[in-house]
Amino acid sequence: MNNPLKPALDKKTRKFKEYNSYNLQSNNYYLLPFRFIRLDEQNELLVNEVGDFLIVSSGTVERIVNKKLDKISDEELYADLIAAFFISETPIPALLDVISTRYRTKKSFLDHFTALHIFVISLRCEHTCHYCQVSRVSENKKAFDMQRHHIDKGIDLMMKSPNPHITMEFQGGEALLAFENITYAVIQAKEKAMLLNKKISFVICTNLAVITDEMLKFCKEHEILISSSLDGPSFIHNKNRHRNGNNSYELAVKGIEESRQVLGFDRVSALLTTTNLSLLYPHEIVDEYYKLGFRNIFLRPISPYGFANYNERKNHYKTSEFLDFYKKALDKIIELNLRGEFFREDYAAIILRKILTPFPVGYVDLQSPAGMINSVIVFNYDGKVYATDEARMLAETKDYTFELGSLDTHSYEELFYGDKARFFSDAWTNESLPGCSECALQSYCGADPVFNYATQGTFIGHRPTSSFCERNMAIIKHLFLLMEKDARIKTIFRTWITGNN
Repeated sequence: MNNPLKPALDKKTRKFKEYNSYNLQSNNYYLLPFRFIRLDEQNELLVNEVGDFLIVSSGTVERIVNKKLDKISDEELYADLIAAFFISETPIPALLDVISTRYRTKKSFLDHFTALHIFVISLRCEHTCHYCQVSRVSENKKAFDMQRHHIDKGIDLMMKSPNPHITMEFQGGEALLAFENITYAVIQAKEKAMLLNKKISFVICTNLAVITDEMLKFCKEHEILISSSLDGPSFIHNKNRHRNGNNSYELAVKGIEESRQVLGFDRVSALLTTTNLSLLYPHEIVDEYYKLGFRNIFLRPISPYGFANYNERKNHYKTSEFLDFYKKALDKIIELNLRGEFFREDYAAIILRKILTPFPVGYVDLQSPAGMINSVIVFNYDGKVYATDEARMLAETKDYTFELGSLDTHSYEELFYGDKARFFSDAWTNESLPGCSECALQSYCGADPVFNYATQGTFIGHRPTSSFCERNMAIIKHLFLLMEKDARIKTIFRTWITGNN
């Protein structure tokens, strides 16, 4: 019988190259840590440990790594690589302290720990949105309002955060249906913040359908921001966000206008959720935001949590379909800017801040370590405490994986530094996640164990099949290519992160 291993046994043992082949001391420059990726057939992207980047022609990475650069004939490229900390002429770069300072700056969002504290003030709602991620209840069921003793305990824990500037955000259901609890919470929180010398901001997330003059007067008095929902023109919004009377859009627009009149134009924001219907109308949705006076829009997909998963026909689509929608909408937005009109896409602006500045971002989905606990915490209407808003959405479908404990029984230390928090920390840093650790786009992305768990059943996730990874890689690469293609677009993008329009 033939031996199937014979070819392998006959093969001669390979020898290592001579020592001098690996002796870096004999070369003219030293490689510093960086990652790279092909943007397209013509361009490669190099990114170092602090997010500095260079876009170079294809084949350049191979020349750099194989020490084929010539300081004289490649003078400009060589100088750029030295200046941007991709290579060094000494084993330890002379400006190593500068690199370390910039890295600390990138991670400075960790300096003060949790800032955003979400209070789910009620599950009651008068809408029946088909993409709702929580088990909303009818507006007359007050048993699903947050109890005062839970509000008090939540405020006490919020005040223990070492962060000097905290945000208290009220969510639902429809938060305004429990407005008396909001007024109680705001007054209590302001008094305690003043005693502890903390700065506190307030946000109410609302569909605006039930807002009144009395509510707006209170919001004005206490400088409360309004975060509303707008899914586009009426034929999209009313289809997505159903309520009796089929007038959700009309009430939202009316509420936006009234809120602006009382609170100020910049105190009212709106958030889009992209459904299957939305995918067909990228330009119309952008036009609607522009028509209503907004100068920004956040193009975001449906979150894969809770009850939003149950309506497949309306809520499920491929990541590639969302990316096609996103790019068409972004083209429309760029077109507006090229005509001299300032209009920003917020998700791109967050990524661009990470690309074009040394500063961190406050958006929890694109942080590493992840925003869960480090930046945000959720106090649910029933006193349960969750690591993120998405975590409490999972709990509404009886999955309590990310429940940290209860306001009734757990201390601040047990909730924020306990066994569960430490357990989650094993998977919340993309610098150490498989598939992320070697990715060139790592500095511009984040880690999200809750998303990984909800979509792939594991905190770590699997990058080749991750929709989070697919979406972010495509958008980041697209932004780089747009800037490389047209200097005018890069100038526009810079206005989005500086606010200079």
